[in-house]
Amino acid sequence: MTARPRSAVSRVFLNIAAIVVIVASLFPVYWMVNSSFLPNSALQSTAPHWWPDEFTLKNYQAAFGDDGLVTSLLNSMAVTGLTLVAALVFAFLAAIAVSRYRFRSRTSFIIAILVIQMIPAEAMIVSVFRLLDGWYLLNTIIGLSFVYIALVLPFTIWTLRGFVNGVPADLEEAAMIDGCSRTGAFWRITFPLLAPGLIATGVFAFIQAWNEFVFALVIMTRPESMTLPIWLRAFVQATKATDWALIMAASTIMAVPVIVFFLIVQHRMTSGLVSGAVKG
Repeated sequence: MTARPRSAVSRVFLNIAAIVVIVASLFPVYWMVNSSFLPNSALQSTAPHWWPDEFTLKNYQAAFGDDGLVTSLLNSMAVTGLTLVAALVFAFLAAIAVSRYRFRSRTSFIIAILVIQMIPAEAMIVSVFRLLDGWYLLNTIIGLSFVYIALVLPFTIWTLRGFVNGVPADLEEAAMIDGCSRTGAFWRITFPLLAPGLIATGVFAFIQAWNEFVFALVIMTRPESMTLPIWLRAFVQATKATDWALIMAASTIMAVPVIVFFLIVQHRMTSGLVSGAVKG
């Protein structure tokens, strides 16, 4: 077989693999949305419904009619926003420090970032709970945000460090020779080049804080403190039965902010993830 037919065959297999990955990724989302527009009796029947042939909006009416939706949505937005801003600020400063400056224990700090990422978060639930209880931060936005910031910081620092390393310090020095101050050179030259990395790590922090369930279940136990994942679980318990159509409608509502955020930043995130993976 010549090189050209072999290349054509490889391209066909790659295209088939890409189609399989896309279908496997999108089908659960389609099935969730499709199921949200069907009555629960249709979902429990043995015949699958590939499209909403028994279209209904009652599931969404029931989900929006629940009193806990607005409170949980506001709690999730507050926790996610605080986590996102704090994680990006601290990770950005830490990445600048370990990439641009040489100080004692710098290597130990970088190794510690790697080691911390390997520790299962669930192994720290008891210690985190006791710590927040001692600080009177249980059932508070700040308490849960502290936990999420600690969870996402190692990955964001490591990823941003790769972006900072990819920006030559000579660019800042050239700007300073042309008359910029050190601060001006940083904000006008370095910071814009780090925008894809900030967006990529910001998306990671956003999704982690928005969807996290275990720590929110342990820390936010009061009804007025619940976040959306906990509200979804409590909503199922309130029905005293597994109403899958209702669950799919509530899950779709919960997924909408993530999808909107992703669509806004996706063109920047793609290049950011690729660059960070190569440079990290």
